Amino acid sequence: FPGLVYRVKELKVAFLIFRTGKFICSGARNKETINKALAILMKKLYVVVRPKGKPKVEIVNMVSTANLGFMVHLDKIAVESWDVEYEPEVFPGLVYRLDEPKAVMLIFRSGKIIVTGTTNKNQAKKAAQKTKEMIKELNAILD
Repeated sequence: FPGLVYRVKELKVAFLIFRTGKFICSGARNKETINKALAILMKKLYVVVRPKGKPKVEIVNMVSTANLGFMVHLDKIAVESWDVEYEPEVFPGLVYRLDEPKAVMLIFRSGKIIVTGTTNKNQAKKAAQKTKEMIKELNAILD
């Protein structure tokens, strides 16, 4: 691994730190937590490298979860839709790619979904809603 992992245990956040000066923050549930964890990290780094200026925080990929409230017939979606990948022998979820908002959905039979690739909460909600509508349109709800 070409970087360093720094964990902020009290906030349950981890940073991947790279030679380029870029960081990846994972585990944070909101921007406030990111800022707190970043302040702790910068204080530690200042002792060693004396960073110049304040780091630019940019959210490039959020991962969210949702529950549709019903079970999903994944085989039916796989047969009737072109925008999906489904190989149950390899992975139990169906991969559904949205163009607008740009997102990738992992849909599970249980009705749980994982939304990835969004940059804010509104995009994630919109992607989840579009996924729910697609499932209803295909009549892929299990009783």
